[in-house]
Amino acid sequence: MSNLDIDLLVKDILAQSAQAGISLTPQRAHGAGFESVDAAISAAKHAFIDFNASPMSVRKAIIDGLRVALADDIPEMAEKAWRETGMGNVSDKVLKNKAALENTPGTEDLATQALTGDGGLTLFEYSPYGVIGAIAPSTNPTETIINNAISMIAAGNSVIFSPHPGAKDVSIWLINKVEQIIFDVCGIRNLVVSVSTPSFDSTKEMMVHPDIPLLVVTGGPGIVNMAMKTGKKVIGAGAGNPPVIVDESADIEKAAKDIISGASFDYNLPCIAEKAVLVVESVAQPLLKAFDANGACWVQDPVEVARLRQLVINEKGEANKSLVGKSPASILEAAGIDFNGSPKLVVVEVGADDPLMLVEQLMPLLPVAVASSFDDALSAALRVEGGNLHTAIMHSKNIDNLNRAARVMRTSIFVKNAPSFAGIGVGAEGFTTFTIATPTGEGTTSARSFARLRRCVLSEAFNIR
Repeated sequence: MSNLDIDLLVKDILAQSAQAGISLTPQRAHGAGFESVDAAISAAKHAFIDFNASPMSVRKAIIDGLRVALADDIPEMAEKAWRETGMGNVSDKVLKNKAALENTPGTEDLATQALTGDGGLTLFEYSPYGVIGAIAPSTNPTETIINNAISMIAAGNSVIFSPHPGAKDVSIWLINKVEQIIFDVCGIRNLVVSVSTPSFDSTKEMMVHPDIPLLVVTGGPGIVNMAMKTGKKVIGAGAGNPPVIVDESADIEKAAKDIISGASFDYNLPCIAEKAVLVVESVAQPLLKAFDANGACWVQDPVEVARLRQLVINEKGEANKSLVGKSPASILEAAGIDFNGSPKLVVVEVGADDPLMLVEQLMPLLPVAVASSFDDALSAALRVEGGNLHTAIMHSKNIDNLNRAARVMRTSIFVKNAPSFAGIGVGAEGFTTFTIATPTGEGTTSARSFARLRRCVLSEAFNIR
């Protein structure tokens, strides 16, 4: 019997077990139904053992099953996330979830490398870690769970998710759906699990559990730093404050439309979204007027700008959390500023060192600072980005300026002449990810990020050249 025949036989047995309601890893609880962290991890560990003994074809079948079965649920999960968190908007959440479901790489990301010579054959292959502990945020809860579940399963792992308490209901709902789909495909229970009541304490317990070899943290710098102190392998997605540079060679009309699209997307919740603009003086007024003409509300009164600043930045110099992911209209109303229609974005002109430029706000208020030259704009963009090395965007037709900015900024994502979301494969080439691991260096993560690169050597054989 060939390896292919064996793979098909195993897959058939697994599928028949699922149809008969038989789990190869029987548990009283499953999915997000566990009362304790230890019980959830124990179940995921048993599931991993069965999964690790299964052929690669099972991984692909699971991912194919998720893509099909979750497609019709996307509008509902977007609605649920919006209602529970009160952040962003449903239509953009639909787009984000579709990108995560359709554009996250699967097993094809795990390319094998082979070296042959007189000494024999050496293979380099990606293998799983085991049970991954994954922390999901409230800003992109369902998108992160879909994206990471596909990537981590493609790499051969099981996973315990620790959802943000602010998005626990929609996260648990989705984790249960994902776990059931996987069981229906292959008969293995608890490849994806969570506790039934996520909390900060349960997250801390999960992070230090001895059966978790890898932590994947999609959240703020505090939780990333906490994970780093565990001594475990950590893939951490940290803070970002992405600046946009617009130089004198840019197509100003297109730049304005692209910046509005990116900065207003899901009301600026994505960490890659444009957070501040540095524009060369000679094109500053045309850009601001183009913002105004394309649906942004340009607030010009210095008194009103001051009111916005006081509203958005609190006494501690931090963003006002109650406004995170709120609509432009909500922000203007809270500041007592009159406006017409339904603005896509609020735009203000400030100095390059203004708190509005330097604080990551996660809301559709875009500060714009004028620079005397491209060199000054680049220097200011470095200060605004704050050394996070996360994301930067630039609008220019000057190849030298684009190349120099990319080298100087050193960000994990650098987007040229497009909205920021092009950097995660939305409306552009490349795969989608919602875990952008800047602090730990992996950048835009995919299946290979969640696998160990192993080396297998066979001496004096299989060199047929």
